[in-house]
Amino acid sequence: MTESALTAPASAPRSVPWRWIAGVLGFAVLVVVARVMAKEAGHLRYADVMAAFADIPTRSLMLAALATLASFALLPGYDALALAYVQHALRLRKIAFASVAAFGVSQTLGFAALTGGSVRARLWSAWGLDTAQITRAAAFAFWTSSAGFMALLGVVGLTEPTASLERLRLAPILVRSAAVLVLVITALYIGWCARAGGSARRVRGVEVRVPPVGLVVRGLLLSATDWCLAATVLYVLLPDGIDIRFTAFVGLFLIAHLGGLISHVPGGLGVFEAIMVLELGHTQLSGELLASLLAYRIVYYFVPFVIAVGMLTARELGAHRRRLVVGASSMAQGIGRWSEPIVPSAIGVMTMGGGAVLLVSGATPALPSRVAALLEILPLGLLEVSHFTGSFVGAMLLMLGYALTRRLDAAWHSTRALLVVGIGATLLKGFDYEEALALGVVLLFLSLNREAFHRRSSLLAEPLTPEWIVAVVAIIGASVWVGVFSFKHVEYSADLWWRFAERGDVPRFLRASVGAVGAIALIATARLLRQSAQRLTPPAAETLAAVRAMLGSLEDTTASLALLGDKQLLLSERGTGFLMFGVSGQSFIAMGDPFGTEADRQELGWQLRYLADANGASIAFYEVSAASLAMCVDLGLTLLKIGESAAVPLAGFSLDGGARRGLRRTHGSLTKLGATFEVVDASCVADLMPDLRRISDDWLLSKSAREKGFSLGRFDPDYLVNFPLALVRIDGRLVCFANLWCGDGHELSPDLMRYSADAPPSVMEFLFVSLMLWGREKGFARMNLGMAPLAGLQSHRSGPLSQRLGAVLYRHGEHFYNFQGLRSYKDKFDPVWEPRYLACEGGLALPGIITNIASLISGGISGLVTR
Repeated sequence: MTESALTAPASAPRSVPWRWIAGVLGFAVLVVVARVMAKEAGHLRYADVMAAFADIPTRSLMLAALATLASFALLPGYDALALAYVQHALRLRKIAFASVAAFGVSQTLGFAALTGGSVRARLWSAWGLDTAQITRAAAFAFWTSSAGFMALLGVVGLTEPTASLERLRLAPILVRSAAVLVLVITALYIGWCARAGGSARRVRGVEVRVPPVGLVVRGLLLSATDWCLAATVLYVLLPDGIDIRFTAFVGLFLIAHLGGLISHVPGGLGVFEAIMVLELGHTQLSGELLASLLAYRIVYYFVPFVIAVGMLTARELGAHRRRLVVGASSMAQGIGRWSEPIVPSAIGVMTMGGGAVLLVSGATPALPSRVAALLEILPLGLLEVSHFTGSFVGAMLLMLGYALTRRLDAAWHSTRALLVVGIGATLLKGFDYEEALALGVVLLFLSLNREAFHRRSSLLAEPLTPEWIVAVVAIIGASVWVGVFSFKHVEYSADLWWRFAERGDVPRFLRASVGAVGAIALIATARLLRQSAQRLTPPAAETLAAVRAMLGSLEDTTASLALLGDKQLLLSERGTGFLMFGVSGQSFIAMGDPFGTEADRQELGWQLRYLADANGASIAFYEVSAASLAMCVDLGLTLLKIGESAAVPLAGFSLDGGARRGLRRTHGSLTKLGATFEVVDASCVADLMPDLRRISDDWLLSKSAREKGFSLGRFDPDYLVNFPLALVRIDGRLVCFANLWCGDGHELSPDLMRYSADAPPSVMEFLFVSLMLWGREKGFARMNLGMAPLAGLQSHRSGPLSQRLGAVLYRHGEHFYNFQGLRSYKDKFDPVWEPRYLACEGGLALPGIITNIASLISGGISGLVTR
């Protein structure tokens, strides 16, 4: 980074700590789960659970695998129905690929609407679906699964005998009442779809297309069958001593899943198990039940997750090879690039899982036969060191997992090295080849996705999220709890710490726990001692000089806004690119695209992300072009179209022909009135400043307007002297001016445009026409007329809400801004319209970000309600 723009000022924005609250609540849920498990299974020993796991019949495992296969075979049905709902056809193999990959990832990572939706959006967008179709289809698939879940829960609750409910510690009257309510709502929904299917209806102020009743019924049946198969996976794994009707078990299974969803713990891990143990476990069979739950997690969650990540990786490898062979457009490369968000996130979670495996391995007893075999060829000291190293590496992997989700280059190298060390440690401490194989899978996926981790940043510079901090603490705590659980039959004594022996599992666990906690403490201390960042200050003179030197070589003339002085500037490490941004409220908002090479743009985007994260702020990119969409997706931002920018090709521009009759008439009439046009060099601007100020003040007074900023120029002598001026005089009196952005000679763009009250009404049109003719003679390829806010947004009933709200504001927001008039005026010149986007964090943060952008442009909150 450059400049002192490394952190916010003392009054830096601080958001309400909802993420900390959610993280602490999640940790509290895990504590409750641990207490329940300790109470229900406190009498067990680790060896009992592992023995029960080893004794699970092969037949049961095969049946569970078949039920899992059947469940996943049904998954494409969700996407097929969703695509039918949005009336977009895809080949069956594509439907199946997207569905299996989405469910495989979302089941393990949790937050299905977000993670599964991200996978679907990535694949569907590459296959031709637009944003509106993706949003509606993903929502329909998620709703179909949820509606079937609730309907099945209602049927089970209504039909299950009272005796079964009482045995499961559920109050029958409450279950029956809830079941009736759920089924009534389901029936009303079906009836509504039967009556209004295919038409648009307003639901809570939002217009939606009511799905045909046939799709709804098929979706409910599909979802109910899918959930029954999912329950079957665990049902066939249950120990023989647990005698429960399948229908009753399905109800309990759904309730346990519902508890996991409410807890927001990824995959409901721990919460689901606690509910199952609480309802089904008893003293004689607790060990067997825990073993069954462990097998269920492996068969139904872990294996599909590995397969799904492998599918996505293989697809990206194929896409990458095709791009190398045949090339592609920049947009296609952006959409299909390695920086696709789900791959680094998934590998980061897998790495964290690998760390957890090492920690749990260090907290559990090794197989005596393997240890004895190792000690025949290795010294005891090497085994002790390997055991300690494995737990230390496990703790480090927990922290590196987060750095991988941030796509850090250093994290990729460090994780790869530590995984190799971890594999060696697991083999040398007890020949745990199963754990080594799991780490090898993580290493394979990490190695295949090298290009996803391209950010160059310090590992200690990335701010940890509250959720990740809580997760790391929870895993460390869980590993210690597992060790205590495994060795609770051994009486503690101080000399255990210094005991080294072949059967020294307890001493090794104690030392390994200290190593793991020490590794986390070491990282925490290093982060606390890192140099504190500086305050945001106005750009230094040398920074402005460096940016000014770049402007002449940049094709995009919007870069000239950097000289306005109301924005912070970030320079790339090579000094060949820059990014300008403003701070408002709780948002760091970049103006336009980052400038420079592709490497510069990526680096600058992540610089802004880090800067905002360090100050508890959100980020946004305002008025970005299609060229920056891939970078914005890489940063995890939501894209909203906010308007279109107009550019007039100058090579063929003239006033000849019938289509130019109006422009020709305006130009001719003002010429007869004595209007003249000229462009003066920037060196002459200072001498004209009194006349320019007179015109500017006159214009502001006549328009009852105030100066704007951020995304457009304002009247500031220090700013205007940087540019040439286009002038219009009538009989020698200056009546109109515009400063010009010229860039590298490719694009010409007027910025601040003002005219006096006594100027003819069509003076601006005369200025534009004259400037286009002048630009053509000077060899400019095009003239940029700037953006028409909210132009081009569609108001279709089935379109995204943001698009329809923007279209309404475009039609009726004239009090705040002349949206329609601006678009119509620019259309006179037959420009080429190019879309512009707002890239920002979506959800509840969006209204605040939009307000902060408006505040920056209007010069403060008061400017939002005045012109």
